[in-house]
Amino acid sequence: MIDHLNPEAWATANRLLVRKALAEFAHERLITPEPAGDGWWLVRGGAVDYRFAAQRLALDHWQIDAASITRHRDGEELPPDAVDLCLELRDALGLTDAVLPVYLEEITSTLASAAYKLGKPAVTAAELAAADFQAIETGMTEGHPCFVANNGRLGFGAQDYHRYAPETAAGVRLLWLAAHRDHTTFTSAAGLDHDTLMRAELGEQTLAGFAATLTGLGLDPTDYLLIPVHPWQWWNRLAVTFAGEVARRRLVCLGEGPDDHLAQQSVRTFFNVSDPARHYVKTALSVLNMGFLRGLSAAYMEATPAINDWLAELIGGDPVFARTGLTILRERAAIGYRHRQYEAATAPGSPYRKMLAALWRESPVPGLAPGRRLATMAALVHVDRDGRTLAGALIAESGLAPARWLRRYLDAYLVPLLHSLYAHDLAFMPHGENVILVLDGGAVERVIFKDIAEEIVVMDPDADLPAPVRRVRAAIPEDEKVLAIFTDVFDCFLRHLSAALHTAGVLDQDDFWRTVAECVTGYAASVPQLADRIRRYDLFAPEFPLSCLNRLQLRDNRQMVDLADPSAALQFAGTLTNPLAPFVPAARHP
Repeated sequence: MIDHLNPEAWATANRLLVRKALAEFAHERLITPEPAGDGWWLVRGGAVDYRFAAQRLALDHWQIDAASITRHRDGEELPPDAVDLCLELRDALGLTDAVLPVYLEEITSTLASAAYKLGKPAVTAAELAAADFQAIETGMTEGHPCFVANNGRLGFGAQDYHRYAPETAAGVRLLWLAAHRDHTTFTSAAGLDHDTLMRAELGEQTLAGFAATLTGLGLDPTDYLLIPVHPWQWWNRLAVTFAGEVARRRLVCLGEGPDDHLAQQSVRTFFNVSDPARHYVKTALSVLNMGFLRGLSAAYMEATPAINDWLAELIGGDPVFARTGLTILRERAAIGYRHRQYEAATAPGSPYRKMLAALWRESPVPGLAPGRRLATMAALVHVDRDGRTLAGALIAESGLAPARWLRRYLDAYLVPLLHSLYAHDLAFMPHGENVILVLDGGAVERVIFKDIAEEIVVMDPDADLPAPVRRVRAAIPEDEKVLAIFTDVFDCFLRHLSAALHTAGVLDQDDFWRTVAECVTGYAASVPQLADRIRRYDLFAPEFPLSCLNRLQLRDNRQMVDLADPSAALQFAGTLTNPLAPFVPAARHP
């Protein structure tokens, strides 16, 4: 159960996480490495010095050689230790007494996860690139490329880790509760209802067994709605914190569903491996992971299907989106249970209001054309133990020149995001885990966006939206709107992809960013009616603000951002030189 916690794996995991911490903390200007000659750098943390070899790439990306890192105190060499690094750099990182121990626990859990992954059989980038959808999903080793403490999952014990962490690839059967209608709200997309969904997801035999359980307790099944629950949530939270609701038969545990599921990289979302055409299920999970307790709000879920229907209609009616092949995985139904006593005791947003809810999201499998396969976009920045990139393996498989492969990917991924900003004042959260690639022989044919209702924002507070959809409106300052591309796409994803391809010798960083510039220019030429907005939100500006993710987590690792006001929490640290600026179109020069 804990065999992966051994000296060799722990030392390797620490060296890799120290490399990442030094790189991302330097990128966010929390620390300032001093040049030490010939590509070497020095970071001082109190009485301790860190020395390492690194390249500084575009967007102030620190590409550090993990093997080169040394740590010294008073002339004595010490092994790299990620927890010690956070203690040594505590003042620079701004870690308060309240945040520090929890952050150290998150760092330790991230190390334990890395040690587990190091104990798995080595898989080359080429082998993983050729694997199926879920083998890629569970084969990722890094997690979010920006966040240092990105696999905290505080609340999971050692047994829970083996049962529920995505990298363990353990099959999970969800538990099902009957929830009394008086406390439960179910909403669905047009043309769908609770009973129809349950028949499709569970089958008549399982439903009959659940009904028999209720009637055996003297209860009327028609008084209840069915809610899927993460097993950890039931045993560790609901069976204790909601004990009164269970005792009064407002909640009845019916047992496991019939299908096996795999946890996805987001931990609380499950893919149905018994029947891949059935929906993903996203569940409430009261564990702390990467800046949030991962609950689901019953009140927040209520508008989810309407938001998804609205967005699907918007995308379906726009010819630019159609040209790119963009689709979304609609969240077609949501359900939430409201515990009235905790609601009386807490304010909106409290974790006590986010303990029991779920949603059903479409599977991408039924819409897949013959000969195509799926992969999470997070895989593109995966690097195997020999330093080979999965993106490089896909490029080799495609037979395309690297820049040509990249342009196809950008036309599928970046163009829809540009059009969302310029045509619709709309922003997604397009990080690797939220995007699925549809691959044709190694090349990206199109992309699928997911995690819609919790992540999208319409950046115009006066936008004319249907009443149930107005929740996604937010007042974003004019000068921050373009950060939906500069920060979320360029800095938080393409920076890492460019560095991986550059370091592996697959595609030089200048050629990478030139290709990005050509994609932006090509899009602009295709929509002359949006020229004024494209000039206003200029992607060829000399520089843009550096918006920092780790600074958010270091400040408050329990609630990084208020989803109702995402702009208010942003942490800035100067500016970044825009890698597109050298490639500004000739027509733009004075």
